[in-house]
Amino acid sequence: MKKKIILMLAMGVMLNYSCQKDKLSPVSKTAVPNDDNLLQFSTAPRIQAQVLGLYANLRSGAFMGGRFQVYQEIKADNWINLSNNGVTNTATWNQSVTGTTSEVQNLWSQAYFTINNCNLLIDGLAKSTGVVTPAVSANYVAEAKFIRALSYYDLLQLYARPYYDGSGSKPGVPLRLTGNSVAGTYDLARSTVAECYAQVLKDLNDAEAALPITYADAATYTTRAHRNTAIALKTRVYLTMQQYANVITEANKIVGTTVFNSDNGTAPKAGINNALQADVTNVFKAPYTTTESIFSLPFLTTETPGTQNQLGFYFYNNGSALNAEYYLNPAGVVADANWKTTDKRRAGFIQASTNAARLGFRFLAKYAQPSPYTDWAPVIRYAEVLLNLAEARARLNGTDAQAIALLNAIRGRSDATTVFTVANFTAAGSLADAILQERNIELLGEGFKNTDLVRLGLTIPAKAGGAPAVAPSSANYIWPIPNNELLYNKLATPN
Repeated sequence: MKKKIILMLAMGVMLNYSCQKDKLSPVSKTAVPNDDNLLQFSTAPRIQAQVLGLYANLRSGAFMGGRFQVYQEIKADNWINLSNNGVTNTATWNQSVTGTTSEVQNLWSQAYFTINNCNLLIDGLAKSTGVVTPAVSANYVAEAKFIRALSYYDLLQLYARPYYDGSGSKPGVPLRLTGNSVAGTYDLARSTVAECYAQVLKDLNDAEAALPITYADAATYTTRAHRNTAIALKTRVYLTMQQYANVITEANKIVGTTVFNSDNGTAPKAGINNALQADVTNVFKAPYTTTESIFSLPFLTTETPGTQNQLGFYFYNNGSALNAEYYLNPAGVVADANWKTTDKRRAGFIQASTNAARLGFRFLAKYAQPSPYTDWAPVIRYAEVLLNLAEARARLNGTDAQAIALLNAIRGRSDATTVFTVANFTAAGSLADAILQERNIELLGEGFKNTDLVRLGLTIPAKAGGAPAVAPSSANYIWPIPNNELLYNKLATPN
């Protein structure tokens, strides 16, 4: 919603009865004028502030600043609940959410708040001319479309059936594409899953065409969308839709064929030379602006995700304090005997508690900053793009040489003692399965596991302590539409 600031100017006593009307009502250079078209679009700084505000909406702790990733992790099978605290998502962990559960309602609300602000910016820039240059305006609209696309994609992962189920014919979410700035009736039926994905891809294609190739500094091109960001997200979207040829087409725009970085050893393919870090632990510590970090959400001690939203609050135990909400499921990914103890991702990120009450419990140290938890939230990493490409090639081509090379690039940078060859993948589908497990290891704690299960129609495994297995045909395979949406949107239908 637009926030209107009405400036009330009091008439002062005129000295010596002289009339100085121009000084009685000066034009404020900071207050927002009370005019629908001029509100946030009267100066270039105000417009830029709105653009930056979209990223602030996205990095809300209730959304991608922490909670979305947490839900996607604990809904799946790699985590065991410690606190049995409803506020910290026990219902998501044990598969018992309803339309009134706080996480179901809060994430939906914040996602649509973010989407609405994107719409307001797009609408406002279409009506405003001359305040910023056409090129800058196009850049800002592209950023808004990227954020809107990401927000809709995230909503689909929790509130809609996977694309493979009916080729997108099942109900998706309401597609709101114009801004709402005043109270009114906003009844809108749910679009199909296919229609929602089509809009996501349209926004990303538009964004790719208009986003800058790079920015002046690493902090900006890590925290604001650029061309590679839109392309990278498209590889994720197409993988989720099982449209593997399209994954390959998009990934090839930013992945070299022999040297797996963006420039392929020669000229940059899309401006920024994204590449894997030699040491994966560098990605998760200051300054958080590596060539692998395509898009991350930043935090400072004065700007945190907020209480009980932070990734570190949920997953990290510093060895003695009792501050983690979830520990690693002994039967989950850490049970993989082929994930060696010398692998940098196990040696550097998996830590056992030394507290007497939690001896034997293992926690994730990707987000190791103490309270107030200022670790940046990773959203898109180059490692994910390589794995997206590898999986797509394996699912289309079987034992694919480039897919194996990509798998080795990810495994090898953390475990040089393991090298996969064609001989490791004689069974049908075994290479795709190995890549899926590599995603499970590489992207642990980053919010991918539930989507990886659901997009393929796999059962969500049971977890010790009261979380049952959930089959793809079960009603709780996805979240319910929030009760508030059903109450205020008369055209919305429940799952």
